[in-house]
Amino acid sequence: MIDELDAQIIELFAAEPRIGVLEGSRRLQIARGTVQARLDRLQGRGVITGYGPEVDPAALGHGVTAFVTLEIRQAGGHDPVAERLALIPEILEVHTITGTVDMLCRVVARDNADLQRVIDAIVAVQGVMRASTMIALATPVPYRVLPLVRAAAVPGPSGGRDGASGPAGAVPGPDAARHSPA
Repeated sequence: MIDELDAQIIELFAAEPRIGVLEGSRRLQIARGTVQARLDRLQGRGVITGYGPEVDPAALGHGVTAFVTLEIRQAGGHDPVAERLALIPEILEVHTITGTVDMLCRVVARDNADLQRVIDAIVAVQGVMRASTMIALATPVPYRVLPLVRAAAVPGPSGGRDGASGPAGAVPGPDAARHSPA
């Protein structure tokens, strides 16, 4: 679980990942050590998983996003298929799912002809029996986690402030600035 201060720290560093701990503490009006300890704890618990740059596949020339569902042979299991799929650079994510199909892949391509090449590479993977593709026309709600962070925040005994003085205030920054797929 996270508290309100954790949520504010996550929001600030999500909106401005290069801000630095000292400036973050100034903006939140809390001690630098508190911000650092909270970031370390959140990272240690796996809540924060990285600070790297986010890359837009469209800016790399891969403007087509598609979702590919896969039926796989049950004999070998999901792991060998996932390992082979991971070798295809245009596959951004692979999920094992329930239902009539076994896996869901998010893929990108330069154009529709290139998407055909990617699909051909996917169906050539040993263990894949059938694929079905849906092309994304738009992304009205891009990948986001900040609304979930806000909803998961539990008010602490000191309003989530660890006894620090001064108001935490709202954290500026766009919510949708995180993980925008093509």
